[in-house]
Amino acid sequence: MSVVENWKQWEDFLADRLHHAQSAGMDQDHITDLAYQIGGYLQDHVDPKNEQQRVLADLWSVADDNEQRAIANMMVKLIQNNGTQQQ
Repeated sequence: MSVVENWKQWEDFLADRLHHAQSAGMDQDHITDLAYQIGGYLQDHVDPKNEQQRVLADLWSVADDNEQRAIANMMVKLIQNNGTQQQ
C-alpha cells in the first residue's frame, strides 16, 4: 500500500517532512507557502487515493486563491497536531 492511500500514513509522512523543514530553520510563512504550492500540484497531477484526500481535492477545486491558502495553512496545523514527531 502506498503512503498516499492511507490517511494516517499520509499525515505521518507529511509530519516528518514538516518537522525536518522546521528543524532546518524554515519559517512558518514559507512552510505554508510550500503547502499551498503542493496543494496546487496535487490538484493538477494526483488523483485522490482516499476519502479524506477526495474531500480536500473537492474543497480545493472550488476555493479561490485566499481560501486555498487557508486550506494549506489548516493542513500545516493539522499535520503539526496529528502527525508523528510532534514538537
